[in-house]
Amino acid sequence: MTPRTIQSGIAAVFFVLGGWCLAAPQSVIDLTVRPAFRPDDEISTLLVACFGAQACIAGLFAAFSTFTRATFLAYGIAVLPFFVFDWYFYAVKPVFNEFLVLDAVGNVVFVVLCWLGWRASPA
Repeated sequence: MTPRTIQSGIAAVFFVLGGWCLAAPQSVIDLTVRPAFRPDDEISTLLVACFGAQACIAGLFAAFSTFTRATFLAYGIAVLPFFVFDWYFYAVKPVFNEFLVLDAVGNVVFVVLCWLGWRASPA
């Protein structure tokens, strides 16, 4: 795979998961947040949609920028704290249910693609 192809994979994860948050924020809340923590107000759907919009912007950057070896490394490192977030809000303070695995899988894909992009990029 070329670095450009790998970038497209990174962008796709942002577009798919972020697009879902943007297009159907209430379904994201209904499917991922445990009932005890599920908000019952319109601002929550707006905030999830805003999160999705930000993810789509990140996807645009990933799709249309020129990644270097350092870019792949920085993206890969930047994703690592999200594993802690997922674990904490699933296992320690269980706000999210098992559907949070979608985020965790997306994060694994990010890290793997960043590693592949780092290896495929010229030194």
